[in-house]
Amino acid sequence: MPPPSPSEFLRQQLVGRVRAVFNDVSAGQEPVPVSDEALFERDSPIRLVHADVVGMMVGGIRSLLLQMLHPQALQGVLDHSNFREDMHGRLRRTARFIAITTFGHRDEAMKAIERVNRIHARVTGTLPDGRPYVATDPRTLAWVHVAEAQSFLAAYLRHVRPDMPGHEQDEYYRQFAVIARALGADPVPLDRNEAELLFRELRQHLQARPEAREIARLVLSQKPQGAPVAVQAVMGAEAVTLLPSFARSMLGLERPGIGALPARAATWGMGKTLRWAFRQN
Repeated sequence: MPPPSPSEFLRQQLVGRVRAVFNDVSAGQEPVPVSDEALFERDSPIRLVHADVVGMMVGGIRSLLLQMLHPQALQGVLDHSNFREDMHGRLRRTARFIAITTFGHRDEAMKAIERVNRIHARVTGTLPDGRPYVATDPRTLAWVHVAEAQSFLAAYLRHVRPDMPGHEQDEYYRQFAVIARALGADPVPLDRNEAELLFRELRQHLQARPEAREIARLVLSQKPQGAPVAVQAVMGAEAVTLLPSFARSMLGLERPGIGALPARAATWGMGKTLRWAFRQN
């Protein structure tokens, strides 16, 4: 068999490095197989949005920063997670959950949701003000969900498909609601308008705690295995740029270390390159 062409060799290297970031290859973990019997049809809005690697990475960073402003979500991470020692592992597990529930066989998707629900049932504790919290609280889960959905879609619109029709954006929320409801979130938005209204309603519960700023610093300074440091810096800067101004202020992230325009241009370039690599895979 003849050796691959230079472009094909480069493509294979890119695909391999990206898969190593999202899968624990040292433990033999393989990418999630795409199924025709998933919860969602091929080429439907949720599968298009969640298939874009760079958009999901930027959106994932943005959503995590937003989620940590919610006191219950933050405390659950502080009390029940080893994020300081294994931030990459936590982000990798979250990415795999999204991949399984979006692209995997529906039976595997429901098993993944059940595992998360069992974990959440054990996550309980007390807030600094003495109030108890539980990870199964529907409104806390609603904030986690709306932060994710808005962030993933915002990054996709910015870097992949700014002309995505409004009805497809609304369908994205309706599809993502299937997963959110199975996880116990309530209320769950079914379109862009409901998402914006819920975001504004739940915003009143957010707090600018020092621990949230600590996690923000850790997220933005992490060095994922297999990914160049510059890549993380650029995507982190782009995620911060996409945050609402109030969230940047609460997290002390008013001025990204990389300018907004260079970060956007570099992120766009990375996204285009990776879409070329995976389109042929």
